[in-house]
Amino acid sequence: MNRQFLVDLVVNRRIGVILLLGFSSGLPLALTSGTLQAWMAVENVELSTIGIFTLVGLPYTLKFLWAPIMDRYVPPLLGRRRGWILITQLGLMLGIAAMARTSPTEATWMMASMALFVAFISASQDVVFDAYRTDVLPARERGLGAAVSVGGYRVAMLISGAVALILADQIGWVDTYMLMAVLMAVGMVATLIGPEPKAEPRAPRSLAEAISGPLKEFFSRRGAIALLVMIVLYKLGDAFAGTLTTAFLIRGPGFTPTDVGLVNKGMGLAATLIGAFFGGVLLAQLGLYKSLLLFGGLQAITNLGFMLVAIAGKSYPFMIAAVGLENLAGGMGTAAFVALLMALCDHRYTATQFALLSALAVLGRVYLGPAAGYLVEHIAWSTFFFITFLAALPGLWLLYRMRITVEAMNNPMT
Repeated sequence: MNRQFLVDLVVNRRIGVILLLGFSSGLPLALTSGTLQAWMAVENVELSTIGIFTLVGLPYTLKFLWAPIMDRYVPPLLGRRRGWILITQLGLMLGIAAMARTSPTEATWMMASMALFVAFISASQDVVFDAYRTDVLPARERGLGAAVSVGGYRVAMLISGAVALILADQIGWVDTYMLMAVLMAVGMVATLIGPEPKAEPRAPRSLAEAISGPLKEFFSRRGAIALLVMIVLYKLGDAFAGTLTTAFLIRGPGFTPTDVGLVNKGMGLAATLIGAFFGGVLLAQLGLYKSLLLFGGLQAITNLGFMLVAIAGKSYPFMIAAVGLENLAGGMGTAAFVALLMALCDHRYTATQFALLSALAVLGRVYLGPAAGYLVEHIAWSTFFFITFLAALPGLWLLYRMRITVEAMNNPMT
């Protein structure tokens, strides 16, 4: 691999800004979900109320509904993408600070309102960040851009999740949330120094065009339906296996929660980050089609590692190898998959099209959970993981059939 090529990719303003914006994108999520639940549990809020609070995550699944507004209207400062990003970051800083000053016991519903506001603004930031990343990165940098944004996102989730829980024990919940609000400044700095896309397309002339234009443009393409089916199927096997991996490791071979936490969550996160970065670098060399096919094949094969763990029983070497390889392949597949979604977007409607395509991509994950639980009640764990391997094959077959279409999306040397 050309050393200068790697230097050009890593040491440039676009990639650095995308890394920091990925951090900004990932920071708020845990603050309205897991970390907030922990705060409420410590304050002895009723479990039924904590359960209702899970609904504040709805904006993340519905963000495509208001994405056309962010395609249509251009803020007065910093352009169509960075202007909206800065607005959402200011809103998040204020919203998280407001959560810090709200008591989950004495003002429970005010806390719910603040958490819903933060989730809404966070989902809006995701919409416009995805659009900015797609618009500002040239084709050869999409894979690495996807990788570093995933890395920044995961690190931020670690800080607002595990690190925040540790800090809360030391300095209290109020100061912890205030510190998280201050950390939003990281993304704001990145927004201010971020470059504008080289060729900024015109915004839609009306809100009606911003709503209908993305659909008309996409479905005017040859093979549009097949592309949508491929998006749903590509990571289906990976998602199918992931729905019950933690439960399997504890209830199948009998590993302890500590074992699973250290290996599946700790080492798994590191493997995912390494896989995403390595996948992004390889994508720039191999091109989009070859990367999707290779990484997708690795995702399918590594599911069989858990089948071997189920057969071998409580074997730490088998478990460590299975978790490490599966997360490594998953990170590589994610980098290529995000690059595919970027390549599919028309720059006039990036916010809306990316939001719609990414929502479609998680459909399998949403509906596979109940099916997976039902399956393992009637079949062996080893059989279940073999089925997840088979579930990955239709997406790879469809990708192979659409080779010409996918290869036309991305020339690695452009």
